[in-house]
Amino acid sequence: MLTTAASSYPDRLAICSATRELRYRDFDRAVDRLAAGLRSRFSGAAVALTSVLDPDFAVAYYAVARSGNRVVIVNPLLPAEVLTHVLGVSGAVMLFATPALAGRLAGVRDRLPRLADVVLIGPDASSAGEETLSGFVASSPAEPVGGTPAVAEDDVAVVQFTSGTTGLPKGVLLSHRNVTVNAAQVAAAHHVTGSSVTFNYLPTFHPMHLNSAVCAGATQVLCDSRDVVDSVRMANRYGATHYYSLPVRLARLAVDPRLAGLRFETVTVIASGGSALSARATTRLAEHFAVPVIQGYGLAETSPLTHSDDPRRPQLSSVGQPVADTECRVVDVDSGRVVSTGEMGEVQVRGPQMMVGYLHQDEPATDPDGWLATGDVGHLDEDGRLYLVDRIKDTFKCDNWLVAPSEIERVLERHPAVRECVVVDLPHEFSGAVAAAFVVLRPEADTADRPALAAGISAFVNEAVASYQHLHHVAIVDEIPRSANGKIQRRDLRAAMLAHHDGR
Repeated sequence: MLTTAASSYPDRLAICSATRELRYRDFDRAVDRLAAGLRSRFSGAAVALTSVLDPDFAVAYYAVARSGNRVVIVNPLLPAEVLTHVLGVSGAVMLFATPALAGRLAGVRDRLPRLADVVLIGPDASSAGEETLSGFVASSPAEPVGGTPAVAEDDVAVVQFTSGTTGLPKGVLLSHRNVTVNAAQVAAAHHVTGSSVTFNYLPTFHPMHLNSAVCAGATQVLCDSRDVVDSVRMANRYGATHYYSLPVRLARLAVDPRLAGLRFETVTVIASGGSALSARATTRLAEHFAVPVIQGYGLAETSPLTHSDDPRRPQLSSVGQPVADTECRVVDVDSGRVVSTGEMGEVQVRGPQMMVGYLHQDEPATDPDGWLATGDVGHLDEDGRLYLVDRIKDTFKCDNWLVAPSEIERVLERHPAVRECVVVDLPHEFSGAVAAAFVVLRPEADTADRPALAAGISAFVNEAVASYQHLHHVAIVDEIPRSANGKIQRRDLRAAMLAHHDGR
């Protein structure tokens, strides 16, 4: 995709941030040079890449793929324990990391014997005193050793990790075909063309936004400001046409007292993704800016997009119809039969963007007919639009990050006062949901000051997990209710937690 865009639009601005600009010709050349350096060291290896919102990520992403290696996407907010798992199970031999991530890695580096090199990327890389991306390129051959590797469309290009419900994250294997097909699907669904300027107001660089813009030959603008109002002004300055952000940021913009003085001059659509944006925030922004606010749906297993609302005909609270060449059906959770229009059930999808499979797992990724069970509950309307209702699995999203309660529970259980615990999601106006816990104390625990003890338990956990996994509320209880067969009913516990929180 990049080579085609560079050939067609060599002088067009491809990616820019507050400190750097890359035109397509220079972008492609930078990828070629880095790919040559990677090829001189590795072939068919796993190269991990921190998804920092910076042009360095884009260059390294395409260079790893072009060199005949596979990209392992690493969340820059991972705590050391999960980072060790991701790098270890993927077999990463090299890591492109931010200085902050490299610092967390230092304490566990001895547990990763296959990891040979760490190269710093991002705007702060040059001040950290370690090898940087530019230094790596300067010390590498200008031409690939052994020539350019042959890459087949069904070869694995990307390993994208996703949280499980009962254990550590597992790797999703995406082929070159998966990635390129979905790039075209996203560009078509969002009406991204060569004249578009996509604006990424996101905490990390998601390959979906990178690939769809490159596929269309569009310009990408990266905004890392913490102030949502700054992002609107920057979008106007660059003539943005597509404004991409997260529900948590858009929800905050909708209630910001400065909203009345803001206008979009060139933006034609606001796109929210990752989790649900409330109908109230959606309506407020759409009415204020007089542009459609759309949502989509997808999974790591689907490269990721399967559905998108149509900017020309937005439907409130829907994630839209399937993208091109993609099918969706809803089946009964127990029997697996296809249900009628409007009836609730598990969402299943199939299409050319379906993953190759899971890392180190031999079972098929889909059923014999190619259908992928998503684990989400929803229903379809008569026009094939999908409405999501609930999750079968117990994970939830906080600030667009997928949170597995079991990961937090494992940390909670290490606290000396905790005998038993269950983590559930608590609704939050801006973050979508946050983690909250029911805790049963050990008999020997000091209960003289329960509020202080609860605060101490929260602090213990929050020091050991990523920010989006932080506990926001701890309820100390005598016992955790269970069903007759001894199972925890998280749906009932969520309601109990909400009542407990509201009644404080």
